[in-house]
Order: sequence, then structure tokens, then C-alpha cells
Amino acid sequence: MGKTYDRIDGRLRTFIEAQPMFFTATAPLSGDGTVNLSPKGLTGSFAVIDELSVAYLDFAGSNAETIAHLRENGRITLMWCAFQGPPNIVRVHGRGEPVFRDDPRFAELLKHFPDIDPSPHGLRAIIVVSADLVRDTCGYNVPVMTYDEDRDLHGKFFGRKDDASLSEYFTKKEHIAQSIDGLAGLPLPLPPSSV
Repeated sequence: MGKTYDRIDGRLRTFIEAQPMFFTATAPLSGDGTVNLSPKGLTGSFAVIDELSVAYLDFAGSNAETIAHLRENGRITLMWCAFQGPPNIVRVHGRGEPVFRDDPRFAELLKHFPDIDPSPHGLRAIIVVSADLVRDTCGYNVPVMTYDEDRDLHGKFFGRKDDASLSEYFTKKEHIAQSIDGLAGLPLPLPPSSV
């Protein structure tokens, strides 16, 4: 049933690029640390960079657990489920890195997301993941559901903020600069954009 792949291409790439949402899982090195699982999905915010790397836009939110875990140890798993069509689950296990807005690589990476305007969403970083293991499984237990549309609430809320007010918002949140387990999270004040 399950199969391991050498690269992200062909049918596998088509499948993950067609899914309206995916999940990320990270954890600190500490055995009693908090495991984080996050849903991701905004049309145009995910990209396959090459056969062994993917990236997604990390937008403003009320915590920064993924960033903190990646800064500490880099471990990450991304998962896509087929909620429509033939059942399938794809996981990319690998090493991730948050590329912050002041990083010289940021502008070039942002070109992989031509179909989205990141400005109204408080773009904090681009998460780049290098695949160590790519697998799919049957997904027979995943329910069939329909995708209607992206929610517009995130863009409406964060679209009213400039860098200064966004940094102020982040400073007021308990788990932005530091994770639940006390790891370094998002650098504050928010690094200026290199684009």
C-alpha cells in the first residue's frame, strides 16, 4: 500500500500542488516538549522548489511554534490528504528552515509564489523544506469533503497592519518571540523585508 519515492515529481507533485490544504508537524528535541501540528492553506502559498525541496509562506498568527522548532532542530513533516478523488496521503519528512524577510534569499524564494499577494497576510518568513523521505499511503480512512473557498478573514485582519503595528501585535502575543517550551521563535521586532 505505502510507497517511498526518490523525488517529488510527476503524479506526486501534481497531487500535492492540487490540495487546498496541508499539515505541518514539528517538535522540540526535549522529550517532554510540546509537539506542534498546524493546518496550512491559502491558495498560492505553497510551492515545489525542485525535486527534493518545497516551501510555503509563513503568515502572521498567534504563535510561532514551527519557526521555534525549526530554529532549534530543523525536523519537520508535511502531510497532504486527498479529501476528494481517489484516496491518498503524502508525507514529506525532512529538514526545514525559516528564511526571514531580511535574508538575502528571501526575494528569490518569493518568486516561487507568483499567484498570491503576501502583503495583506503579514508574511513573517518562507519555510523551506528539504526532503529526506517522501512516502504515500492509502488514505482509505480520510473522509470525502468538499473545498468551497479560502477564508478572507486572515487577509482582512492583517491587511490593516504595517510592519510597525504587526511587530506590536507580535510583541503582545505570548508565544511568538518564544515557543510554548521557551525556544527562540520569531525575531522581534519583525525583520524588515528585503523586497
